[in-house]
Order: sequence, then structure tokens, then C-alpha cells
Amino acid sequence: MISFTISIVALIIGYMLYGRVAERVFGADDRPTPVQRHADGIDYVVLPPWRIFMIQFLNIAGTGPIFGAIMGAWFGPAAYLWIVLGCIFAGAVHDYISGMLSMRHDGSGQAELTGIYLGEGARRAMVVFTMMLMMLVGAFFVYCPAIILAGIWGDKMMWVFIIFAYYVATTLMPIDKVIGRIYPIFAISMLFMVVALGAVLVWKHPVLPEVWDGLHNWGAERFGLEHSIFPALFVTIACGAVSGFHATQSPMMARCMTSERQGRPIFYGAMITEGIVALVWATISNYFFFNDGWREVCTPDVVAAFDGQTALTLIQYFDAPTVVNIICASWLGAIGSVLALLGIVAAPITTGGSSFRTARLILAEALHLKQTSVRSRLLLSLPVLAVGIALLAWQIGNPSGFSTVWQFVAWGTQAMAAVTLWVCSVYLSQQRKCYWLTLVPAVFMTMVVVDFLLVSPTTFGLPYWPSMAVAAVVTLAAVGKFFHSKRSPH
Repeated sequence: MISFTISIVALIIGYMLYGRVAERVFGADDRPTPVQRHADGIDYVVLPPWRIFMIQFLNIAGTGPIFGAIMGAWFGPAAYLWIVLGCIFAGAVHDYISGMLSMRHDGSGQAELTGIYLGEGARRAMVVFTMMLMMLVGAFFVYCPAIILAGIWGDKMMWVFIIFAYYVATTLMPIDKVIGRIYPIFAISMLFMVVALGAVLVWKHPVLPEVWDGLHNWGAERFGLEHSIFPALFVTIACGAVSGFHATQSPMMARCMTSERQGRPIFYGAMITEGIVALVWATISNYFFFNDGWREVCTPDVVAAFDGQTALTLIQYFDAPTVVNIICASWLGAIGSVLALLGIVAAPITTGGSSFRTARLILAEALHLKQTSVRSRLLLSLPVLAVGIALLAWQIGNPSGFSTVWQFVAWGTQAMAAVTLWVCSVYLSQQRKCYWLTLVPAVFMTMVVVDFLLVSPTTFGLPYWPSMAVAAVVTLAAVGKFFHSKRSPH
């Protein structure tokens, strides 16, 4: 519990100190914001700062800092360091600089910003890549919540239609009519759940593995996990440390802010808040698996069934959603069950809805189409939703096939984070500002995503050290390209 407490304090101090460093480096000022120049009542709509924070937090969080933190904690106390250091020096900086960069470019999306600073070829690739990611996320977050809801009441396909109808509304309606009203409620529920669980953790004060007990792969010893900490941990815990998915969501809020000075609490602050969520769930996972906390919260018949079983079977049975359900119900009672439902169902539904809306905005930017009329929004939303329906139908008919594809989504978000950090580094370099702020995490994330692509058994499956060597060469080449471009005249 000492590592948990220190980590929470470190995140708060990181927001107060390093958040101001990022703000000063970027140079937030009082210039007119996108909504003050282009208010249209649809996507450019003034919202109160507290509401923007709640929407931003829920958009970037979803279930990522919960499920990812639970699985990432299987590697041991090293998860604490990645969440804290990744959040302060990579994730929050990534979210802040990219969000502010969007504000400086009239609320442009990540693909357009990539084109401005990395070239037209990079923009086209990012449009395709981001569109694919948004529609995969949207489709995935229709079917999974529908399965959970059907287990409570109703029919699975009934919930599929209801959830998809909600997606249509969030994609087409003005941002203040659906997202602006519903998302803050869900965000408040998630925050309440995390605070309540954190209070129970403090009250229980269990003896848990600490950072100084060793940063080796505890999962290899206890659960027989074959993946090494590097790069697997840094892909498993994405949203709780750094995630490129956030760069696709921030432009929606950049179009609703009335001052650049709101950027630090909204962009940097939302990421720090997400890091706290991840820390709580990583600590719960440590308690659940390393301190045999599962015995305390499970029924006697379940405990008896797993006595004598392998530890690997334990984590296979108690997957992340199951841990959330059991912990919330046993620690928080009836209220906990409701909160678990909101966390497991509402969060992915809201993330899916935002993903389809983002896909519409990406198409609008790529085709230079204004979105003020219903007709123009329908023109772009219909193909996006049609592809979503096709992916959904494929998922229902081939669930295992889609699961294989979904493994690459986590990698895709980290690859997008690396690209976004390079974009931010080029911008800061051109503005003669401290580009090291984003260059260091850009280099690290490039190494992570290249190495994971090479070493993963579902892709190239190279041995550990050869993959590390190739990843290092690719990363050094990217660094060389950056400094060569920096010296070249514009």
C-alpha cells in the first residue's frame, strides 16, 4: 500500500508541477479559440469547463484504465512505475500538447495535424488508420455491452439495436444535446466508484507487493505468463499511462473551450485523473491475485473449485470484467453492482459513440465538407455507420476472428501515440520551444510499438534480443530523421 500512496501523491504533484512546465513550454495565451471563431451550434459549441472536463475524462477513459490496469498489474509492481511516470511525462504531455495544437488549428483532428507537420503522405495514412480504428472501436463496443445487458434483462439483439440507435444520435446530434448532457453523469459515476474503492483499499490496508520488492516479471513466476515486461506492459496499460486514442477525442473538446488556459486542467488534468483510476484498479488487482484477495470475495464453492488449480487458470477465469463485477459487488454492495454496470456497460457505449462521431469529423476534414446541415452530416455518417454495421455483423458471426483483430487495436493506439508525439515534437521544434518535452516519450513509444510488432507471436514472432535490436535501429533512424529535418531549411 505504500507504493500505491506514493504513486497517488506523485500524480497530484506531477499535475501541479510538470503540468505547468508543459503549459509554459506550449505558451497558452488569450487568443480567440475555435468556438469563438467558428461557432456553428453542432460541433463548435461553448460548454462549461467542468462539463468539458467530464466529457474529456470519459472519452479518453472508457474501460481502458480499468481493464488494462488489472491485466497490467499481473506483471507486478512495475505497473506502478509505468502508470506514474508514463502518465506524468508521456500521457498527460501527449494529451495536453496535442489538444492545444488542435485548438491552434481551429479544432483540427489528429490526421490533419499529422499532415501539417509530417507531410501529406503521413496525413493520408493517418486518415485511413484512424478511420479503421474508430470504426473497430465503435463496432466492438456495441456487441460486448449488449451481451452483458442481455444477461440482466432482455434480448441480446434488442440491446444491439438500442445501443446502435444511441450511436446514431451521438454521431448526428449537436454535441451539447446528447454527449454534453449524458457523459458528465457517467463520468461522475465512474469517479464516485473509484473514490469509494480507494477508500475501501485504505481501510483494508492489505499487504501488497511494493516497487522495492522487485521490478522483474512477477507474472512469469506466479501465473506462467510468457510475455516480457518490455514491451508487453507498455501496450497492456495504455489508457492509464499514454494512448494515441486520446488524440482522436481531444479535438471534440478543443472546439468547445473558450480559453487556452482551460487546457491544463482539461487535457493534462483528465489524463492525470485517468492515471489515478488506473492506480486504484492496479492495486486492487495486486490484492486480488498476489494477496489471494479473490478467496475473500468469492463464494466458498468457487474457492473450492480453484484449490489445486494452476495459477494460470486463475487469471484465465478471473478476467478483467469478472474482477470488476466481483470487487464492486462485494466491496460496495448493491450500489456497487449499479456502479459496476455503469463502468462496464456505459463507459464502452459512450466511447463507441464518440468513436463514430470522430469518424464523421475525420471524413469532414478530409473532404472539406461543412457539417452545419443535417444533410451534410447524414452524407458522411451513413457510410461510417454502414461500415460499423458490417463490422458488427462480422463480429456476431465470427467472434473469434474479431478478437484476433482486436488484439491489434491496443497496439494501434500506442502506435498512434508515437506518431502524435512526433507531430508535437516537430511543432515545438519549429516554434523554437523545448521539443525534448515530447521527443523523449516519442522515442520511447516508437521503441515499444516497433518491438511489440516484431516480437509478438501473432505477428512476426522474432526472438527477444533480435527484435530489440531491430526496434532500436528503427527508432534511431526516426531520431536521425527528426534532427536532419530540424537542421534543414523549411
